Amino acid sequence: MKLIRHIPNTITSMNLLCGALGVIFTFQGALDIAFFLMLAAAACDFLDGLSARLLNAYSPVGKELDSLADNISFGLLPALMFHRRLVEGGMTGFITYIPLIISVFAAVRLAKFNVNDEQSENFLGLATPACALWCGSLIFAADHGVMTFAMMLHDTYLIPIASVVLALLMVSRIPMFSLKFKKGSAHNKVRYIFLGIVALCAAATFILGINWAYIVFLSLTAYIVFNVLLALFSLRIVR
Repeated sequence: MKLIRHIPNTITSMNLLCGALGVIFTFQGALDIAFFLMLAAAACDFLDGLSARLLNAYSPVGKELDSLADNISFGLLPALMFHRRLVEGGMTGFITYIPLIISVFAAVRLAKFNVNDEQSENFLGLATPACALWCGSLIFAADHGVMTFAMMLHDTYLIPIASVVLALLMVSRIPMFSLKFKKGSAHNKVRYIFLGIVALCAAATFILGINWAYIVFLSLTAYIVFNVLLALFSLRIVR
């Protein structure tokens, strides 16, 4: 039984390993592989929490390890991917380092999450995995999609601006729903509406015959916009 209780932390360690490997491949310019490793890290991030609940194997060490792993896989990795893309696009100087703000603010968010008891069902601010997957899918979709979309990432300020906006969203107090369905939850309706939006994004992607990464990118963009609009209209969904 003692061995079974180490399963969640082992999966979390795999999350960290995927993130570290992603960083290495990013430095080598293999952003496609880095994105797939980010997806693998996200899968591990989901499975470690699921296994901890199923096995009732929660621990303070696991909680801290999860945040450390997430900051590598969903903080440092997307920041370096954005940095690499700016360098590959011909940009130089201070502006190429602006994406590193994602890593810093991800660490702040994860630290706040560990000491905050307001986010048991939903989130306050953008979750780090969602931020990272938005960054990774943007780059992957641009490299394997519509040419005009790819050109947006070269010789423009899209990435630096997006980096600042995402960083601020992570530490904001904007309520953002999670996809954890709970029986009788008043928030399930919002989740179903969002899943309908994801289905529409997927259908549009397949109909237009563009790369599958657009599903991830468009869905996460819709998620961010949807939650911001809910907050603007004071429709609080946290607590």
